[in-house]
Order: sequence, then structure tokens, then C-alpha cells
Amino acid sequence: MSDKGEKQMPQKTKNTPMMEQYLAIKNQYPDAFLFYRLGDFYEMFYEDAIKGSQLLELTLTTRNRNAADKIPMCGVPHHAAQNYIDILVDQGYKVAICEQMEDPKLAQGMVKRAVIQLITPGTMIDSSASEAKENNYLTALHEEKQQFGFAYTDLSTGELKVATLQSTAQLLNELISLRTKEIVIDQSVTAATLKEIAPLKILVSHQDELTKNAEASYTTQGLTSKLELRVVRQLVTYLSVTQKRSLGHLQQAVRYEPSHFLKMDHYSKTNLEIVENSRTGKKQGTLLWVLDKTKTAMGGRALKQWLDRPLLAQKEITLRQQKVASLLDNYFERSTLQDELTNVYDLERLAGRVAFGNVNGRDLLQLRQSLEQVPKIRYVLEKIDDGTFTDILARLDPVEEVVELIKRALVDEPPISVKDGGLIRSGYNKELDGYQDALKNGKKWLATLEAKERQATGISNLKIGFNRVFGYYIEVSKANLAKLPEQRYQRKQTLTNAERFITPELKEKETLILGAEGKATELEYQLFVAVREQIKKQIKRLQKLAHGLAELDVLQGFATVSEEQHFVRPEFTAGEHRLQITAGWHPVVQEVMGKQSYVPNDVIMPQDLNILLITGPNMSGKSTYMRQVALTVVMAQVGCFVPAAKAELPLFDQIFTRIGAADDLIAGQSTFMVEMKEANEAISHATRNSLILFDEIGRGTATYDGMALAQAIIEYVHKNVHAKTLFSTHYHELTELSQTLTELENIHVGAVEKNGDLIFLHKMQPGAADKSYGIHVAKLAGMPHELLTRANQILIELEAAAGENQSPVTAPAATTPAQNAVQDKQLSLFVPEEKPEKTQPLQKKVLHELLGTDLISLTPLEALNTLYKWQKELKKNK
Repeated sequence: MSDKGEKQMPQKTKNTPMMEQYLAIKNQYPDAFLFYRLGDFYEMFYEDAIKGSQLLELTLTTRNRNAADKIPMCGVPHHAAQNYIDILVDQGYKVAICEQMEDPKLAQGMVKRAVIQLITPGTMIDSSASEAKENNYLTALHEEKQQFGFAYTDLSTGELKVATLQSTAQLLNELISLRTKEIVIDQSVTAATLKEIAPLKILVSHQDELTKNAEASYTTQGLTSKLELRVVRQLVTYLSVTQKRSLGHLQQAVRYEPSHFLKMDHYSKTNLEIVENSRTGKKQGTLLWVLDKTKTAMGGRALKQWLDRPLLAQKEITLRQQKVASLLDNYFERSTLQDELTNVYDLERLAGRVAFGNVNGRDLLQLRQSLEQVPKIRYVLEKIDDGTFTDILARLDPVEEVVELIKRALVDEPPISVKDGGLIRSGYNKELDGYQDALKNGKKWLATLEAKERQATGISNLKIGFNRVFGYYIEVSKANLAKLPEQRYQRKQTLTNAERFITPELKEKETLILGAEGKATELEYQLFVAVREQIKKQIKRLQKLAHGLAELDVLQGFATVSEEQHFVRPEFTAGEHRLQITAGWHPVVQEVMGKQSYVPNDVIMPQDLNILLITGPNMSGKSTYMRQVALTVVMAQVGCFVPAAKAELPLFDQIFTRIGAADDLIAGQSTFMVEMKEANEAISHATRNSLILFDEIGRGTATYDGMALAQAIIEYVHKNVHAKTLFSTHYHELTELSQTLTELENIHVGAVEKNGDLIFLHKMQPGAADKSYGIHVAKLAGMPHELLTRANQILIELEAAAGENQSPVTAPAATTPAQNAVQDKQLSLFVPEEKPEKTQPLQKKVLHELLGTDLISLTPLEALNTLYKWQKELKKNK
């Protein structure tokens, strides 16, 4: 029941008042499951019940089972509802929580009910421990004059960002990068834009009307763009309408420009496996996995955000590097810092829960414990005392008032529920202390009464008990009933093995005890709410503190991983456009393989060298070599040290990759189409300051098509773009380009044959590879010996045939490697074998038809028929 179309509710001939109420509320939320509170259960009816019973594996029953038009029904216990809500929301549905708004005992007529919250995929705030380091973003979109106002928030933390996007491609890239589960649109969004978004399978919600409230006014302060103001208000309005509670933790909207960060489209992030493993979809096996040494959930989320948006400003990068270097140099202080951070809970989300009103006593204890670590953390940073952490220290506010309040108000081990008492510490409130004293004395009186009655009756197992239906009672086992003096007690309840009694004196004491207990419980809840409201006033301070701690946590993580992995601080070659990495390695591959197994490599690209053409066999490490360069750049520009013995890097503005073969089945595009689109994205948008990684461009089509495209792309980049480019290929003919392109150099992966086996050296060496090793790689893959022998035989025959047909005349300088290959090999398909005087004219005719045929425009069947026609003609004249 996501926004996939509204469904009409079936109508009964005559509904009960309760069902009339249900239908009226359900009609307000046609696209959501309605959890309708009835006593201790949330019930679902009609289509909600049918669909809900399937998704949640619940028993489907009926209401009015004796009527002709039975109503499908199923339900879940209210105390276990969150688990069921999570299941539905995780599958992309919305859930409207409908509660009883008055005590049924006091209600006159129908109990009033209302929806208190609409939970959607983008507004989930309760996350499991495994998801603590993940953000859950809700996005909003407003379209105007071919521009997009785009805003996003994490409701659990209050983070709020806004931007103006210039194209659909930018919009899709942001949505995929944020991994958003829900997007809020209005009527401005066109059908064309929705069609582009549809393949992403994001829940689309609608919010056309805007409301004025304090949260909208606060969050939009400082925004000047009407488009951005509009989309933030749209987002905040949707939150107000669905959540129906305070949003005081929402932060002021921060405007960002995607172009102010190192740009990587989602293809590149996927290819490089920065935060998500392309095979498993998990964190393991990614750059994030290697670098995440954070101790807090806040730090984990911040690290992920940094990796999504590496910096462009060298000054900001240098500040981060200085902090990492300082922490590296101060091992013992860093170790102490890690110990203290381990005791810090998720301050961002705790602050959000306080504002949201769903915080409990244990949450506040976690808040207190976290704040108590801040003075210790400050002390450690001040002890380093090199001036590096001044900006972070300014944000590390211990918020002592909150610590003292929680310490005075709450007991050390509060219960989970905030409405059942047992929360408030003795001495915090005189009125509550009075009730507690009455309770204590009352229970002492009951214990005294029990001892007195045992002595008076001689019944040693006589006891005084309590339940919510009958109150306090005296219980006597049936075996001892004969010992009771007549009319000593008034009979209250008969059980199988005992009788329960009361006395006027006991009933009087019960009234006093229960009165005090009820008042105490009610007062405790009021006091807790008051404490919560006092803390709520400090939310902005808590959020500022959380940001400071998160940054510090990421930086200590960088220092830790840099020490463990022997990373070095990179230097930036500002203005020189020089890239030199000495003994660099792929941080993820080495983590998996171990340092002893990994062969480091150099990357040397001086100012006047922009293209490295890489040749060598499959499985030899070409793709790994290319990826490690990109990951080194990303690490450097987030402020981390890098995997190398030495690194000198220019500041890159964009990274483009075309690595690996993958279909885009959602968009209906083949591997080759994806390859061409990614290549086009690079050559169209790359600048001199960009990094381009092209792996085996052109392999998805015919040999000569592919070779021609690969060569043309290299030449275009060389002539027009001048970006640092790593281009790996199997087309050995392309290595001749180094003779004519001054900014290109050949390198290859070393490999040697030993006793008929191929041994990869995994070491980059100057020059082009001397041969291909395809059959050797097939052998390593375990192909059958018979198959490999036959393949080797065919290879020898093909190489011999190519040698016989090769033109003895060197190709003129004006021709290209691809043209040379066509001249030398393609025409050999038509070399006459016999009857040259008869077949030569026919071959020329067929060749003429072939050259004049637009193969791209033919259907597969048409192409096959044309080929069959030519073959038939040639055979006829053979």
C-alpha cells in the first residue's frame, strides 16, 4: 500500500459505530496500513487484513462471522507492534498508528481514536545495532524551469541539507548515493522526471500544501534561493503532517553544491566499491570496511559521509591531515581517547529521541554517561597541546546542566517504561517522597498484618496477596479452612486449592496504598516529562557536541588504520599536475590477502604524461592497479593517509571509471551500452584535473569496432581532455600509439612462462606486453586439458594464417593501428583459394554489398538472411 494507487474500501450494508469510525480514519490514509487500537491489540480490517496477514504471517480471521458480509480481520499485540511495523516499512509500506485518545472506562459512547503517527520508509528512527552507523534519508523534490530543488534529512539525527540540481543525471546520482528509501514530491514534478526515478524503486509520497510552523521557519533561516526555500518547507511540512509531534531537533538547512566536492557518479562509486560491495551489497570488502576504526555510531556515519563527498579545498584537507598526524604521534593519548569514545552513545539520535518525545529513562542514562566522557576527552586533547584541535575543542561542550539534572532526577537503573513508576530518585520531589513513604509504610503494615493473622489462626502458609481485579486479599489453602474462626473474614474469591478473603481494615488500607501508588506513578511520569523538556532546551548544544565527537572519532580512526597499515601522508602537487605513487597498494585487496602476498606498484605520471596504456593478461592485476590509484585519491582527499611508501598527487575534481562488465537490466541496457554511456560521461565532463579509469573499452562489440572505438577515445582524451587517464586494453595494436601521442606511455603487467605454466609477477613494467596469455589464463581457470590443447592448436593455425596474409609493405604513417589491423587481417577473409578467374569478380561484388550495407539498421533475422544469401552465392560459384 505504497503510493501505487488508492484502493476502495468495501462497504457493508450497515456498519457498527466502531467500523464507521475505522472506515472514516482509514479513508484519510488510503495508502497506509492502519493499525487500529482495540484494547491490547492493533487490529487491521478488509484489504489491510488480507495483505497484512500474508506479509506478517498472521492468522486471518473475520469480524461479524455470522453475517453475510464478513469483515476480514487480523491483529498484533500492542507491546510487540514495533517488530511488525518494521517488517512492513522495510518492504516499502506505510503504517498509520491509530490510538485510543481517552480511557475506555471514562468514555461516553465510542472511544475517541486518532492517528498519532504515520511511519514511512523515510521516517523510521529506530534502528538496530547493525544499522547504527547507517543514515536513513528522506528526500524531497521540487521541479522548476528545468532545475530541481532537492532536500534531504535524517529524521533520527536532525541533519538537513539542500541543493539546486541542474540535471536529471545529477538528481539520480544524489538519490542513489544517499540510498534514500522515500522521496516527497509535489505537482511540479513532471511525468518525465518520475519515469527516470521509477527504476530506482523508491517510495514516492506527495505533499502539495505547505504549512507555516516554527520548524519550517527555523530550518529555512539563511536560505536565499526561492527554489531551495520551497523544497525545504515541503519536506518539513511532510514531516509535521506524518509525525504529528515536535521536530525541535531539526537543524538549520545547510546548502551544499555537489561541485564543491570530488565528484564521483554512482557508477564510479559502485566500480570502486567505496561503501558497498558490488557483489554482496554489504560493507565487507569495501574501502569503508578498511577505514572504519570508529568507536561511535556518529563517527561511523560521518566517515561514510566523508567518503561519499571527498574534499576539493587543500586547506581543509591539510587541517584533517594535521590532526591525523598529531594523533599518530601521540599513541598513548590516542589510546585513551579511544577508550573514552567507546563509552559515548549515539548523542545525535539520543537528542532526536528527546525532541521526538520517545526517549525513556535508560536513554537518558546513556545521555548522562556519554556527557560524562566529554571532560576526559577534552583533557586528552588539551594534553596533546599542539594547537591542532582548537576547532574541535570549541565544540566539545560537556553540557553539565544536563548531567546534573539526570543525576539528581533519575534512579541508576530505571525501567524501560516511563509510565509505570520506578523512575525518579528519592529526594528529587517532596510530594513524590510523601507518596513513596505512604507506599512503604502501607506495605510494611501488610507484612505486619500477615504475621499477626498467621499467629492468630495458626495457619503458617496464610498469605496476603494482590491482583489488579480484586485488589489485596488474604489467601488460605483449602486444607486449612477448618482452622479459621467463623466470620473472621469476608469471602471474596474461590480457587481450586484455596479461598481468598478480605476484611474492612484491609480494604481501607488498600484504598490508601493504591491511591498513593496511582498518584505516585502519575506524578513520576509528569516529573519525567518535565526533565525531558528541560533537556530538550539544550538540543542544539548536544548536536554541536555530537558533530565534534563524530569528527574526532573519524580522525582517530584514520590515525589508527594509518599506523596499522603503514600508510603515509600524501603531498599535493598544486598546479603541477603531477602524479607519483611509490610502492602503492590496493588497501582492500591487501587487507584480504595480507601484506606479505601483495606486490606493491609505482604509478609515475609527470606533468607532461597524461595517459598510461596498460597491457597484460587477464587476472594479472590491471584492474586492481587502476582501482588502487582511484582509492588512493579518495583517501587523500578525505584527509586520510594513503597506502604507499610515498605519494605526490594533484587535487582531482572528478573520478570517472569504466571497470568491469555489467548489464543495466533495469534500464534495459546491455553491457556494451553501459560501457559506452560511462565512457561518454567521462569524455564529456572530465577536465584536465580529473582522473579517468578505462578498463578494456570496446570489448563488448566486434573486434575492429572495439579497437577503433578504443583508439578514438584515447586520441580524444589526449587531444581534448588531458586528464590523468589509466587505460587497460587487450588490443596490443594500440600500443603503437605511443609513437604518435606525446602524452601517452605504455606499461604492462609482467608475466613469465615456466615449464609451460604462466606465472604472474603482478608488477608493472615499462613498455607493452610482448604477447597475450589467454589460453594460459583459461588453464588457470581449470578448463579441460583436451579443450586447452585444441585451443592452442587453433591459435597456432590462426597465427600462421595471419603471418601468410600479412602485407610485406609497412603501413604509411597516416594510418592508425586499427586501420593497419583491418588492412592486414580483415581483407584476408576474401583471399581466393581456387578458381580466382571465376570467383574474384563475385567476391568483389559481395565485398561491395557488404561495405554498402548498414548492418546496424538490420534486425538479427535480416542480417542472418543477408549473410546466408552471400554464402549461397559464393558456394554456387566455388
